[in-house]
Amino acid sequence: MYAAFGVASPFMPAFFEGRGLGPEQIGILFGAGTAIRLIAGPLVGRVADLSQAVRGALAICELLAAVVALGLLSAPAVTPLLLASLFHSAALAPTTTLADALALGAAKPGHGRSGFEYGWVRGTGSAVFIIGTLVSGQVVASWGLASIIIFQAVLLVAASGAAILVPIGQRQETVSVSGHARGGVVALLGIPVFRRVMLVSALVLGSHAMHDTFAVIRWSAAGITPTVASALWSASVAAEVLVFFVIGPPLLRRVGPAAVVALAATGGVVRWMTMASSTSMMALALVQPLHGLTFAALHLACMRVISVIVPSHLAATAQAMYALGAGATTALLAVASGSLYGAVGARGFLVMALLCAAALPLARGLRRVPVTPS
Repeated sequence: MYAAFGVASPFMPAFFEGRGLGPEQIGILFGAGTAIRLIAGPLVGRVADLSQAVRGALAICELLAAVVALGLLSAPAVTPLLLASLFHSAALAPTTTLADALALGAAKPGHGRSGFEYGWVRGTGSAVFIIGTLVSGQVVASWGLASIIIFQAVLLVAASGAAILVPIGQRQETVSVSGHARGGVVALLGIPVFRRVMLVSALVLGSHAMHDTFAVIRWSAAGITPTVASALWSASVAAEVLVFFVIGPPLLRRVGPAAVVALAATGGVVRWMTMASSTSMMALALVQPLHGLTFAALHLACMRVISVIVPSHLAATAQAMYALGAGATTALLAVASGSLYGAVGARGFLVMALLCAAALPLARGLRRVPVTPS
C-alpha cells in the first residue's frame, strides 16, 4: 500500500499538468482532494466499525482506488478529471487509518516470538514509500507519466488481496456492536485521554506545516543546493524509519507514552527554533533527524495510548478521528504559514515552536496510561 503511495505521489501534479490542467486548476484539484479525504476517512472508519469488517473495508477501498486510478488515464480534461480525482482521493483516504487499526489489533508487543511491534509495520511502510518514490523516477523516465498510474493500480490490487490475509485481534472477533458502540464519535470524544491525544497530535504534527511548505524555499534562499536540500530531507525520513524500527518501541516500553510525547514536543521546540534562527549546514544536519521524534516517536506514543484506551469496536473510528484532527490542523496551518512566512520570513518557525511547547503540559495527562497494552 505504501509502495503504491510512493510511486505516484511525486509525479501526480506533473501527470495532471500533462493532461492539460493549469496551475490554478491543479491547485483546486489537490485542495478539493484534501477536503474530501477529511470527510471520507472518518465516514468509512465509522462504517467499518459498525459492520466489524475493517479488513473488508480496507480491501474494498484499495480495490476501488485502483479502478478509479485507471479511470484517470481516460477521463477527459477538467471536470471529469476533477471528479475522478475526487473519487480517487475518497477511496484512498481511509486506507492508512484502517491499516493502522488492523496493525494495532494484531500487534502484541512483549509476547515473545508470537508478537510484533506496531512500529515495525509502520516503519516498513515508510521505508517502502521511499523505495517506491525512487523507483517511480526510473519508471517515468522509461515509460512516461501515465505509467505511474498503472503501477499504482497494480500495487493497490495486490494490497487489496493482502489485506484479506491480515489477522483480526481476538477482542475484535468477540465484540458485538451494541448500542454503546454506535455512539461512535460522541463516545470517543467522551474519553478525556482521547481528546488529549487528538490535541497533542494536532499541535505537534500540525507544526510541520511550515517546514513541509517552506523549508526548501528557506534553504534555497540561503544558497543551499538542491542536492544538499534533498540530503537534508532524506535524513529526516531515515530518522523516522530508524525510530519506528529500532529506537521507538523499546523507548516506549521503558519510559511510557507520556514521556515520549514530552520528548517529541521538546524535539519540535528545538527543531523549529533552529530553523527560525539558522541556515548553517551543521545546525540543519543536527536538527533534521529530530523528525524521528517529532513525527515517528509521537505517532508511536499516540498509537499506544489509543490501543489502550479505545474499545476495539471503535478502533477504526478512533484512527480516523486521530487522522482528521492532525490533518485538518496541518491543512489550516499550511494556509496560515503562507501569510506568516510572507510577513516575518523564517521567524514564522517560532510560532511552530510555540505550538510544540503548548503540547508539553498536555503530555502530563498521559502518565497513567500503561507502558504496555494489556
